Amino acid sequence: MELLHLKYFCKVARLQHMTHAAEELHIAQPALSKSIKMLETELGVSLFDRTGRYITLNEYGRTFLKHVEKALQSLEDATREVHDLATGTVGYIKLAFPVGSHIVPNLITAFREQYPDIHFQLLQHYEENVKPEFDLCISSLPLNYEHIQSTPLVTEQIFLAVPKGHALAHRSSIALSEAAHEHFIGLRHGHSLREMTDDYCHMAGFKPQHIFESDDPATVRGLIRAGQGVAFIPAVSWEGSTGPDISLLPIHSPICQRTIGISWRGDHYLSRAALVFREFTIEFFANASDEAPSP
Repeated sequence: MELLHLKYFCKVARLQHMTHAAEELHIAQPALSKSIKMLETELGVSLFDRTGRYITLNEYGRTFLKHVEKALQSLEDATREVHDLATGTVGYIKLAFPVGSHIVPNLITAFREQYPDIHFQLLQHYEENVKPEFDLCISSLPLNYEHIQSTPLVTEQIFLAVPKGHALAHRSSIALSEAAHEHFIGLRHGHSLREMTDDYCHMAGFKPQHIFESDDPATVRGLIRAGQGVAFIPAVSWEGSTGPDISLLPIHSPICQRTIGISWRGDHYLSRAALVFREFTIEFFANASDEAPSP
């Protein structure tokens, strides 16, 4: 059983689409189909149910996938552990950070001043309903994956952001129910911040009317500046990104906040580089909290 065939099978199993899998693997579709067929012949069963051009992982395929993923993960962990033994604190880290663009660049810059030989693969967007492929993730907590372990880093306030000149812009704080009839700009469904703030609106007794949805926090901020609506802005992870054309209103009812943490996979080998970065990150946020001015 060839290792390459197993890797191809995992890709097809995750996408359940032969053409898309071939494109991501950068191989011809006939070659990929042949590889899957050879694997099925060796096993003596079909791993996919085929209906026209569509394929679906069947019972045999689901069982096989579960074991193949564990085997491939074990090989990857072994490779990285041997690399650690041979090289020390070097290597690369797969870091996911679906919490905005401000917080991670400053953290990485400070880290690489001390560890310039550690490189990063940055994953700002990833699908939250599929098996995670990061080493570490900086995100709002909890992170709902199996075998995930987390450490809180900071709890941040969530403001209501309104354009200058808005009727609420002069207020020192508001009850969220006062924004019930506003036009909202936000991240699309699937982003943890969107789900969290929708819940806060429901607690305040209304369903927010979103007139714009985006995957890009910068687009959200630009639309607020243009006077197109209001939005929720986290205090720390989007700090310094609003500018003078936006007023940030503290919300006193309900208390709107979220906890940002660093998470890792408990069933996955964490390289020496990742361990060093995890500890650096915890200390970085602890120091930032100590240095923050008192309100």
